Amino acid sequence: MNVTKTKICSSCDSEFSCGDISVENKCWCNDYPPIFNLSEGGDCLCPSCFQEACEDKIDAYVETITTKNAHKNKAQHLPKTEKLIEGIDYYLEDGNYVFKAWFHLKRGSCCGNKCRHCPY
Repeated sequence: MNVTKTKICSSCDSEFSCGDISVENKCWCNDYPPIFNLSEGGDCLCPSCFQEACEDKIDAYVETITTKNAHKNKAQHLPKTEKLIEGIDYYLEDGNYVFKAWFHLKRGSCCGNKCRHCPY
């Protein structure tokens, strides 16, 4: 039985459904990189606010990456997620996927294809 919980976003005060609370780690937010600590304040965020917060935090982290320190980045050591997330891992341009620096950092090395956002 799928059991969801209705929550109020601590950022925008909108109602949203928290994933299947009857099964551990079955919430929609588990598709996102585990980059937040619960101690960072607030309760759950709605999907829109959560994605925006993830994008902001990742973008701030990516700004600290240089070609010299890219091979020692934290992203490649995070648990792997199977789902690519638009706005975090890639964006669409003229119907094509353009992978962002976060995607490349998670992979952990340069593929040699001269990608636009390659941090290596």
